[in-house]
Amino acid sequence: MSVFYDSLLTLIYPQACQICQKSVERQADGFVCADCWEETPIFNGNETLCHKCGAFLLDKPSHFETFCRRCDDDFYDSAKAAGTYEDALLTSILNLKHKPFVPKTLGDLLLQTFLDSDFQNSDLIIPVPLSLKRFAERGFNQAELLADNLARQINLTVDKTSLKRRIHTEKSRRGMDRKSRMESVKNAFEVVSPRLIEGKKVLLIDDVFTSGATVSNCAKALKKAGAETVYVLTAARAV
Repeated sequence: MSVFYDSLLTLIYPQACQICQKSVERQADGFVCADCWEETPIFNGNETLCHKCGAFLLDKPSHFETFCRRCDDDFYDSAKAAGTYEDALLTSILNLKHKPFVPKTLGDLLLQTFLDSDFQNSDLIIPVPLSLKRFAERGFNQAELLADNLARQINLTVDKTSLKRRIHTEKSRRGMDRKSRMESVKNAFEVVSPRLIEGKKVLLIDDVFTSGATVSNCAKALKKAGAETVYVLTAARAV
């Protein structure tokens, strides 16, 4: 049925891939063709990533835990991403910031990353919150869309109210170093329902892990409220 629907959709509403301009033949692929998805760097275990923050370190696997050491002071326990913030992942996430639609291919990659992780003992999912100003501008929170999509497949509750962004921060500018990014979100988050967080293993969801400043400060607030563990799962990891 899906093959027939995709064929009909391609015929009646042809859509060009936003990367290479070839035809997008499957609705599941969203705004990018299958070939461009195939060429997108997806983490599959054949590379070495930082055991804590998930930063790419080597293009071959390691047989022991390896750390980049830049994330030693970050407050989350472990972070993983589906792949690097390039090609199909970059295009899909940029679209997700403007259109409340999670392509099946993107959702499946996030699910597989979760299933391949050691995050299965999570008690609940919390999406990284937007400020009220940014939420009003956008009309939705893309992290919530990813969280809802994942939660339906792994049967976990999504808590969208306990963690709040209390300070509106401007978008990170290209060229900002890690220290500046950390300073820009310092004390930006708070937990308003500590009783719902205390003793929990939290799976924190966002679209992109850039410097780690945002998720680290979210984790700081969650740990202060009594969270036992904070895992971070994102669709992409900036390189």
